[in-house]
Amino acid sequence: MGNSQYEIMTTRPVRRLILQLAVPSVVIMLVSAMYNVADTYFVGTTGTSATAAVGVAFSLQAVIQAIGFFFGHGAGNYISRALGAQQNDNAGRMAATGFFTAFALGVVIAVTGLLCLKPLARALGATETIVPYACDYLRYILIAAPFMISSFMLNNLLRFQGAAFWGMVGMVSGAALNVALDPLFIFGFDMGVSGAALATLISQTLSFTLLFVVGCTRKYTVRILLRNFTPEYFYYKEMLRGGTPSLLRQSLLSIATLALNHAAGIYGDAVIAAMAIVSRVMMIATSVLLGIGQGYQPVCGFNYGAQRYARVKQGFWFCFRFSTCLLIVAAIFCFIMASDIIAVFRGDDPAVISVGALALRFQCFSLPFTGWIVLNNMMLQTIGKAAPASLLAFSRQGLFLIPLLSVMTPLWGILGIQLCAPVADICTFILAIPLGVRTLRGMKT
Repeated sequence: MGNSQYEIMTTRPVRRLILQLAVPSVVIMLVSAMYNVADTYFVGTTGTSATAAVGVAFSLQAVIQAIGFFFGHGAGNYISRALGAQQNDNAGRMAATGFFTAFALGVVIAVTGLLCLKPLARALGATETIVPYACDYLRYILIAAPFMISSFMLNNLLRFQGAAFWGMVGMVSGAALNVALDPLFIFGFDMGVSGAALATLISQTLSFTLLFVVGCTRKYTVRILLRNFTPEYFYYKEMLRGGTPSLLRQSLLSIATLALNHAAGIYGDAVIAAMAIVSRVMMIATSVLLGIGQGYQPVCGFNYGAQRYARVKQGFWFCFRFSTCLLIVAAIFCFIMASDIIAVFRGDDPAVISVGALALRFQCFSLPFTGWIVLNNMMLQTIGKAAPASLLAFSRQGLFLIPLLSVMTPLWGILGIQLCAPVADICTFILAIPLGVRTLRGMKT
């Protein structure tokens, strides 16, 4: 990568630069959310148990995503700082080491999961009526695991270099194919829930292929070459430092979803299906926030590496104000339209609509606070502050949501399940205030 990209990232006006990088990142995050939303929508027409099976499988998909984000963020954070410090050779070795390690781990997960399919489905929270559908869905997701992990990894590598557009091309192409194949396989070939998973497998493979070609051939990105694979302690230590917050955040999302499925399973498949739908809706609602934050991260990394701290702080406050305004609008819309939104997925099941609409309205109250949480987490992670970033990443699910589920569900039943997520968001926001303020004040020009 030449000096032109370095000059762009460290001299171009911050707001314009972030918006330029955020647009493809927002599209990518919306596309990632649409993978699961499309499956939930089309599978929802085949029955409540099948819809719940997609929700059960989300725990595994969250683990797969967590591993991809761990390698992508771990390698990407280091690469953006290395490029900011103009250490291009180290950036190339980190990219190759992260990619080949991620793909190999994906193969291990696929083989292990396929050998233990039914026990895995039950462990993820599937009831006896859901297990057959869950196994049909999980089988193809496991086969796709190496490509899914690598796609998330490559997308983040490109994004941290300021080349989010090419990540968008790869992810959008796969998503468009997924939406087209879902109805064809589910209804045209009468494959049911298996068809949705097969569509995901094929589309994720396409995304991986496009991202890999871009990652290996573009002159202005760090090229992924086998000869640069350097499995040394230094590179894995840096991956741990930069990727652990993402691994904690996404892994705990999987554990929290698993705990939620087990808690909701006591009250029937309709409650599992309702909470699965709400989680998909919230993924869409927060996709724009995550895209804005991901547009900020390469700007943050380059300028922190170049010791231009004023630009780091200027970018943070711009993203915080902009994203909070958008989240308030999204919260108002979702609150008003909650019943109609849930009905899009399961319009013929009043129990799903009733449970899901109330849960969605509760989450609308805490949605505007998530901008501060997410942007602080991304900033801390990008500048290499591993301890506070990991604490913040761990807190929402680990410190608050999972313990709240164990307390509020026995006390208030379904209402307790519906309230856990917004209460956890508020608690995490309170924790994030001193962490973010201390870090921003500590950056001295």
